[in-house]
Amino acid sequence: MPLPIFLIYYASIFLKRGYEGAGELYLHFPQLIMLSAIPDEMTPFARKPLHICYAMVFGLFWVYTGLTTPDLTNWLLENTLTLSLIICLVAFYNILRFSDIAYTLVFLFLLLHVYGSQYQYAENPFGEWLKETLHLKRNHYDRLVHFGFGLLLAYPMHEVFAYGLRVKRPYSYLLPVEITLSLSALYELVEWLVAEIVFKEDEQAMAYLGTQGDIWDAQKDMALALVGALIAMALAYLLRKRSSRTS
Repeated sequence: MPLPIFLIYYASIFLKRGYEGAGELYLHFPQLIMLSAIPDEMTPFARKPLHICYAMVFGLFWVYTGLTTPDLTNWLLENTLTLSLIICLVAFYNILRFSDIAYTLVFLFLLLHVYGSQYQYAENPFGEWLKETLHLKRNHYDRLVHFGFGLLLAYPMHEVFAYGLRVKRPYSYLLPVEITLSLSALYELVEWLVAEIVFKEDEQAMAYLGTQGDIWDAQKDMALALVGALIAMALAYLLRKRSSRTS
């Protein structure tokens, strides 16, 4: 069941039968989720309104951040990874099709990352708002994105292993967690090299790294990505297990 149809169906049941109907539907919620999490058939992109909507919204937002960023060099560097992910998604669109849920998770992560690239992560406006509202000692937007990397991208990785490579089920949940941690470590190494090569002045390098005086910043970022991936895979496993029990 495509994600938009699933949401419309759930809303219609709630409007027609109120909380009682929604409560009954809740019992079948895992099954409905897993149906919308099955990789889509090879429907042409032109006939996928949800994918078209995601592409248009992201494209407009991406251009907007590039035109309004106060630091174009930082924006370009941060978005090299964004461009790499988009190229992979486009190249494999008709080879390995993800589910609507997976594309939604990727879409949300890209928005998080691109919004972070609009400013230095340590100066992100949303992070500053959180800092003032919650009386935090630092801008935690970078931590939010690292956590989102694991939470939002682990499930698409799971689909690659489960439906693309067809590995055994335990490994399809374990490998995304391991890859998340590996990619997080690789990113920290690349970030360090870029800071050394591109930003030769200490202040610019430190601003790019966004450590904000925390000597354990890289380790905490990797830990948050790992926790996010563990949560995502635990939820996916539990929903799958409950769906199989009620089917």
